[in-house]
Parts: sequence; C-alpha cells; structure tokens
Amino acid sequence: MPMPTEERVSQLVAGLVERRGFDLEGVEISTTGTHVDARVRVQVIVDSDAASDLDSIAKLSAELSEVLDEAGDFGETPYLLEVTSPGIDRPLTADRHWRRAQGRKVRIKLRAGAPSPDPKSSDKFEARVGILTDDTVALVLGGKNKPHRVHVPVADIAEAVVQVEFNPPGARELELAGGVAPGRPRPGQEEAVDLAADGTTDAPTESLDASDAPTEGIVE
Repeated sequence: MPMPTEERVSQLVAGLVERRGFDLEGVEISTTGTHVDARVRVQVIVDSDAASDLDSIAKLSAELSEVLDEAGDFGETPYLLEVTSPGIDRPLTADRHWRRAQGRKVRIKLRAGAPSPDPKSSDKFEARVGILTDDTVALVLGGKNKPHRVHVPVADIAEAVVQVEFNPPGARELELAGGVAPGRPRPGQEEAVDLAADGTTDAPTESLDASDAPTEGIVE
C-alpha cells in the first residue's frame, strides 16, 4: 500500500494541532530498514508561543495517533509517530519564528540589492534578534563589545538561521534585543533536552529533562 504524503498527513493533523494551541511547523516521513523489516517514521513538528511541557506533547501525540489510525492511510504498515519541537537551528520564515527567536543570535543573508544595516557588514552577517514590529525587525550588531541596534525590513532578509550558542550574550547586548522571548531558554544556557514525545533529543528547552520523557505515539 502506498504511503500517505507529508502533505496528506499535514492535512490530517493540522486541525487538531491548532485546537490544542500549537502551530504545525512541518511533517516529515521517512523509512528505515530493508523491505521486509521496513519501518516508517512519522515526525510531526509543532511549536507555540507559550513554553510547551512534556505532558501536553504526550497528550497531543496520543490524540494524533488516534487521528491517523482512524484515517487508515497507513493500512497495515507499522509506523512510529514522533511529536517534537523544531531544532534550535531552524530557519526563520514566518513572523511567529522571529517573535520566538527574540534574544537569539542568527546568521542573516540579505536579499540581492538590499542595503546592509552596517557599512562594515556584507550581505551576510550575524546579529541578535530584537523586537518584531509590523514588517520590521530590530537587530543587535556588534556582539558583546560594541552592541548597537538597527532596524531592518523583514522583506530585505532572504535567509535567517538561529545559531547554537555556548556562551551567554553580554548584558547590554541582550538588553538592546529586549530580552528573551517568554518561555524560551536564555542563549548559551540551554540543556540538551527536547519536547519529543518518544524521548529523543532534538530541540533544547529550559525546564525539561529528556530522561523523564514518556513514550507516546508508537503505532504498530
């Protein structure tokens, strides 16, 4: 039996994800193993403005399992459902991503022809995300030594990817950014834990311990 497409699974789960207060950030379907022992892995990636907890993710995983079972698109094929949060180094492609990345360092590439916010910068540079206002985002340049804030139209940014940080930012640098988005870990202080309902470790968060993560959403 053919596997459902990622678009089909997205359509099946989007309504429930939204009703539970999450945004659906993507669906990924992959197959591992040989033809006889093949196993299908379905990863549903969700996020929200509020800090998500393992209980909420586990409950959502169980409900999504029921939705997929009722739809019957996988037939008799066993699959492993994982509900997880986005990785920390994801691209920022929507306004909600910019809001949730406030206080984070990002690697930015400007669109062709867009003016650089700093005469010393090229079309590629690192900055700390500040407050998003309408169609403009505040960016803090200069790092710890010479932090200063500029404002750049989001339309001028071709690509922005959050960077993993091992050291905390300077106090003034973070102040100019307006602090860290509510419910998000401080840069440089994340622990390698995640929100995955199956106990894997993909996306760092502040208050959860992956060793306590329940296993949910496994359907065979």
